[in-house]
Amino acid sequence: MATITLQPICRTSPTPPPMVVQSISELDTSKSQFPITGQFASSPVAIPNKRLASPLSPLPVGQTPPVTPPQSPPSQEVQCTMSSRLYPPDNYPLIQNSPPLRAIDAAGVAATINHIATQPLPNADDVFPWAHGAHPENHLQIEFFNARKKAVKKVPTCVRFVTVVKVGGDLGSCKLKGAVVPEDVLQIEGQPRFVNLDPQNGFCVRNFHIQVGKFATLSDIIVYGGTGTGFEEVREVAERISAAQIHFRQDSELKLPVYNTFVVTDPFSAFEELFPELVSIDSKGKLTGHVVEFSSDHWERSEMCTMSRASEIFRNVFLGSTADAGLDPSHRFSQDTHWDIMIEASDLAQIPSPGSLRAISEALEHTNETQMLEFPSSGSVFPAQYETDGILEICRWIHSLASEDGYGVIQTDAEGDTKMSSSSTGRKILIHCTDGYTETSLLALAFVMYAQGLPVYDAWVHLHSEKKRNFFAYAGDLSLLRTIQQRLLRASPNGRAMISLSAQSPEPQWLSKMDGSLPSRILPYMYLGNLNHANNPALLRALGIKRVLSVGEFVSWTSEELNEWGKSRVLSVDNVQDNGIDSLAHVFNNCLDFIDEGRCKGEPTLVHCRVGVSRSATICIAEVMRSLNLSVPRAYCYVRARRLNVIIQPHCRFMYELLKWEEIQSHKENISVKREMEWTTVAREVAAMNRPYSSR
Repeated sequence: MATITLQPICRTSPTPPPMVVQSISELDTSKSQFPITGQFASSPVAIPNKRLASPLSPLPVGQTPPVTPPQSPPSQEVQCTMSSRLYPPDNYPLIQNSPPLRAIDAAGVAATINHIATQPLPNADDVFPWAHGAHPENHLQIEFFNARKKAVKKVPTCVRFVTVVKVGGDLGSCKLKGAVVPEDVLQIEGQPRFVNLDPQNGFCVRNFHIQVGKFATLSDIIVYGGTGTGFEEVREVAERISAAQIHFRQDSELKLPVYNTFVVTDPFSAFEELFPELVSIDSKGKLTGHVVEFSSDHWERSEMCTMSRASEIFRNVFLGSTADAGLDPSHRFSQDTHWDIMIEASDLAQIPSPGSLRAISEALEHTNETQMLEFPSSGSVFPAQYETDGILEICRWIHSLASEDGYGVIQTDAEGDTKMSSSSTGRKILIHCTDGYTETSLLALAFVMYAQGLPVYDAWVHLHSEKKRNFFAYAGDLSLLRTIQQRLLRASPNGRAMISLSAQSPEPQWLSKMDGSLPSRILPYMYLGNLNHANNPALLRALGIKRVLSVGEFVSWTSEELNEWGKSRVLSVDNVQDNGIDSLAHVFNNCLDFIDEGRCKGEPTLVHCRVGVSRSATICIAEVMRSLNLSVPRAYCYVRARRLNVIIQPHCRFMYELLKWEEIQSHKENISVKREMEWTTVAREVAAMNRPYSSR
């Protein structure tokens, strides 16, 4: 069991690396769709610039996984067995006896799906490590778990899920909540068998893509047809599924429960008319919005654009995403905002020439139309003389247009701040890119240095802390800005720049330890970061972070740094490896209490593990669930968007534990449990979200 200590242990030897690995025509609804007689019982919903922070491929054969601490003692909770409206199946008449198929109507499907969402999930110890997958030929995976007395081959008998299978076309239309296609669960050719997607080699505990297939073997299965799909086609698939259930039970070494296959007797139009809350994609191929589909580009883009929504970083100069520019029709936030100039940061752009800047200035005198301009994206500019001149010129140009309509004299007050009269209007300028924080960071930081007269390290903190902008800058950007810093400050119209130049104070120590990334601000009082961030206490102090929660790792601070920080502001959770075995659920409350204590005291907390994608991300998801009252999939997307260029990757067990914790919290608050999304759907969506990045 993980333990919590109040003082970090300073170590000189490196901690073993985490195992962050991963491999996603109208019918009459009053009549039955199928020719079955008898009375049927009606049983009463790719993002650019993201990168995976760790390898996607499993550990190769022969490579030993990291050493794990002793296993936690077994859970004291009793094993739970899920109930289902489909078992016993006596209320659903047989269509045929061999293999057995039973009939169910649309109302019965709706009642079944709603009921299963209220059932307590089995404890994580009851389904893991089996759910991680163990192909008979994958000796590394099997031996790793068996060495820790974890029966990886033991099939959990407490599970009774419901799997909904659509026949007839892909899931681009006529999709019910959580529906999958036959090939997700069934071998299409040969003997009727369930698919075995367990990895045949390597070690991996992020096999989200296999969860639908694995848990289909422990499910009652409902088969329905899309619009225009005939009965015989649906029956054929249902027969193979029913036969696969029989073979799986016969081949198992355990005495497994009996699972059944059901055929929907109503057409899909019945769901659209009577149970629209279950329709994810309608018969015309349109998302209904009734069902959570967080793997869709729309969901992730929406959360990302909300996080990076345009805000003012200097008078009339805004930083935002392409959605704020109104160029993305599916995510348009600023329809009522007229931008005089929109500067898009792009990988294909060149630094604008002085002639092109003059042409835009002249055009603004004769038209009210928005003027478009491009600038090279962050990480693509190198410190040559031409580039330095171009960066300085565009900063001067933006400042002039934004300050006084491009005319007039810019004045500064006694402290060096730019003085603006109430009559000054200026040109409204938006600096934007697709995600709102990556490609624009170089130009934004350079402009803040010039306009505010700040050295690079102060501009960094100013943009993040004062202007509350989340951004990601590459190490090359930091090097470039340090190279051109003197020129930007000498040319700055802000009197503060002369103070910065004359002071000649050394750069802060934390700057040399930076790789360009900052801890990710998830909530105003909670940051998510990695071990490097945690081992840079001066950086944390500069950002206003005053507490550190270390999950499974130890900070390497000196005793002086620890005493200066305050031992009570550092909490370490020990003996939690990212190995698919160790649990986090039993330390959720302690960690969240520590974070909440910081919130009450106005002391923001950095939550970190080694990479900042799994253990610490899981804790942050739990806090977002608690504080914002969000479900697991919504909180996952919230944190994922705010982790900026790094994709969070809690492994399968951690994600499952979050679903179970959500259920437990609802019980404590006397709230009826109803999951917004089932475990297999959550896993499928996570796999689909990560798929575009896995090939990079």
